[in-house]
Amino acid sequence: MEIIKEGGGAALTIRLRGRLDTATAPQLEGELKTSFAGVQKLVLDLEELEYISSAGLRVLLSTQKTMKKQGSMVVRHVSPIVMEVFEMTGFSDFLTIE
Repeated sequence: MEIIKEGGGAALTIRLRGRLDTATAPQLEGELKTSFAGVQKLVLDLEELEYISSAGLRVLLSTQKTMKKQGSMVVRHVSPIVMEVFEMTGFSDFLTIE
C-alpha cells in the first residue's frame, strides 16, 4: 500500500493506493499517529484503495474517534468495492463519506 500525504497544519489529506489489510494496517496507523498533531480536518481519499480488511476498518475506526475529539474526518472517492464493505459493516452509518 502507498500512503500519500498532502497539505499539513490544520488540514491534511491522505490518499491511499493499493490494499489496506493485516499487513499494511500497522503502516497506516503509524503514519496517522505521527500526523495528527494540530490537524483539525482530515480527509482520507480512497479513490485508489482496492481492498480493505477488518484490520483496515479498525484503523479507520480509531482514526475517526481521534478526529472526533480534535476536529473532523471525511472519507472521499470511495470505490464501489470498498463502499460495499462499509455498508455491510455499518461504517457507512457513522463515517462522513463524500
